[in-house]
Amino acid sequence: MKITSITTYQVPPRWCFVKVETDTGVIGWGEPVLEGRAATVAAAVEELSDYLIGKDPRLIEDHWTVMYRSGFYRGGGIHMSALAGLDQALWDIKGKALGVPVHELLGGKLRDSIKVYSWIGGDRPGETAAQAKAAVERGFTAVKMNGPEELQFIDTRDKVEKVVHNVAEIREAVGENVGIGVDFHGRVHRPMARVLLKALEPYNLMFVEEPVLSEHVDGVADVLRNSSTPIALGERLYSRWDFKHILESGVADIIQPDLSHAGGITEVRKIAAMAETYDVALAPHCPLGPIALAACLAVDAVAYNAVIQEQSLGIHYNKSNDLLDYVTDASVFDYADGMVKIPSGPGLGVEINEEYVKERAAEGHRWRNPVWRHTDGSFAEW
Repeated sequence: MKITSITTYQVPPRWCFVKVETDTGVIGWGEPVLEGRAATVAAAVEELSDYLIGKDPRLIEDHWTVMYRSGFYRGGGIHMSALAGLDQALWDIKGKALGVPVHELLGGKLRDSIKVYSWIGGDRPGETAAQAKAAVERGFTAVKMNGPEELQFIDTRDKVEKVVHNVAEIREAVGENVGIGVDFHGRVHRPMARVLLKALEPYNLMFVEEPVLSEHVDGVADVLRNSSTPIALGERLYSRWDFKHILESGVADIIQPDLSHAGGITEVRKIAAMAETYDVALAPHCPLGPIALAACLAVDAVAYNAVIQEQSLGIHYNKSNDLLDYVTDASVFDYADGMVKIPSGPGLGVEINEEYVKERAAEGHRWRNPVWRHTDGSFAEW
């Protein structure tokens, strides 16, 4: 079996898909994208394709090693996202060629389904309590919201009270047994992170996500280690080497590698195993499309420490297209009682509607991260 062609498709709302074809007719799909940099990642995929064309797609570990190490300069969001999507596609091909799901190739699943959470509210949360209640009525047992808006290094008490008020309303609306995740989104600097974490302790959160940017965790490590709220982070880390320091530091209770950013199935499987040795949970980041979610579920199926899965159905980014639009059978991601089943079909277990992908790729997208500013005109973390 040989790889004959590699094609990328930038599709709304903000995704990039890759199709890897072989001389046997078996096709694999992956999702190589870095939000706001889809075209750049697609260019990196094209560069990596020079190596892959003509190769046997089944030699996944060797291909991953060469694509990572042979460029001399390695790592980072663009390189690892391109590698991630291609890695997903290679696993998809291998599973389809053998007629088995990817998780069977990884040792066989140890769970049949995994808990998922629903996003509520957007970058500037409003009516979040009503959205949380509606999500619970749809069967979800956990929700996540963006917490603070713009925060200066030192900010006013009303900003803190607004976050606390939003969370308090949600807790009152959904009760004590529904998990609530609050995403600080790396918007909070060390001084205010201390204040917010303490202020939110009474609400028994499922976790606080990215309380500070990953590059700043050392400066607030004592606070994170001593917080009564579980700390989740890692969506902006791209390899096992990036996660090594985080795990050694003891600041994270839950790691969130992204299967479309952190080297794909091959790498995240290793990151998950590393985390297990530190008794740290896995909750893959995935506000993306169906291929990325399927890849996450393949790892969730075999990772003992996987606890919950992000998914983008109904997320505020998905305005022109949503999670299920590009698959031929939406039931592959059946949600019930706050859980999603692990796909059982060959490969990644999802069938992509290629004609619709091509139709939407003709429109494409130019999604970009919003640019926020403080009242004094200085840049604010989004």
